Parts: sequence; C-alpha cells; structure tokens
Amino acid sequence: MNTGRFILTGAPGAGKTAVVRQLEIDGFAVVEEAATDVIALEQAKGIAEPWTDPGFIDRIVALQRQRRLPASGEVQFHDRSAFCTEALATFLGHPLSDPLRREIEELKRSGFYERRVFFVRLMGFIEATAARRIGLEDARRFEAVHERTYRAHGFELVSIDPGSVIDRVAAIRRCVEVSLP
Repeated sequence: MNTGRFILTGAPGAGKTAVVRQLEIDGFAVVEEAATDVIALEQAKGIAEPWTDPGFIDRIVALQRQRRLPASGEVQFHDRSAFCTEALATFLGHPLSDPLRREIEELKRSGFYERRVFFVRLMGFIEATAARRIGLEDARRFEAVHERTYRAHGFELVSIDPGSVIDRVAAIRRCVEVSLP
C-alpha cells in the first residue's frame, strides 16, 4: 500500500471512535478527533456547553491542525477534519471563521486528504455522553449537514453502513486496498 490520508466522518454517535480504535489495533496510524477533547477541556473549566461560544470552532481547528501535521504512517485514518468542523459550525449556526476558512483552503490546495472519505452512518440509536448531548433526530440532521458539506467540497463519500465494528473496518480496509495503487 502507498501513502494515504483518509477521513472518517459521520454524525455524533455513529460509531466512528470504535472503528478508529479497531483500525489502530490493526496497525494503522490514526489521528484523533479534536472536538471531543476541546469540549472535555472546556467542561473541566466549568463551561457546561462550550459549543455555544463561536470561539469553540477556532479551538477545534487549532487542535486538529496540531494533530494532523506531525502525523505519519503509510496509511492514516483521521477521525474527522476541518470539513467536519465546517459542518459543525453550520449546524450550530456559527459563522465560518477566518482560521477555519484558511485551514480548509490549505487542505484543498495541498490535496492533504484522499478525495475518498469514509462516511460512518448512524446505527439508529445514540448513547449520550458528557460531550454528546445530541438526540437521534438532531444527529440525523447533523449527518445530512456533514454529507452536504463534504459533497460541496468535492469529496467522494463511501458509505459505511451500520454493522459490527469488525464488518465496518473490513469494508474500509477493502476500499483502502483497492484505492491505493
């Protein structure tokens, strides 16, 4: 296999983290999601709903960039990207900030990510966490925003349908092996 930087995206609660963990166990390089960590840090500071602050988006962009730049490995799986952050800003009703716009422009100009994106579909239920307070109907709306955002940026979405973690990872691995010369 050659080098490839693949994005895993989807709505909160779709099972991306479990898929990413299995890919990591399988020996692939992974780049962690930023939004959940930004939320956890802000909540530790006593801010119950940090996503209500428009500066929240820029903190995610900064952490994503910090994590993606030094990443190495022949094949990398990125748990979300700045394109997800654009979808989040849209969903939350925040304007797209200059740092987010610059990051997206750089990613597109450099061709940093593979054009094929793995879109992990909702399982049909949501497990609430401190960072994930979204219900299933809102998650479905958020999933649609993600899909529109990625398509608007010219990405090809590979649907990873509901199923076991093993089945989902197998579907991703088949696509990666086929897509890399």
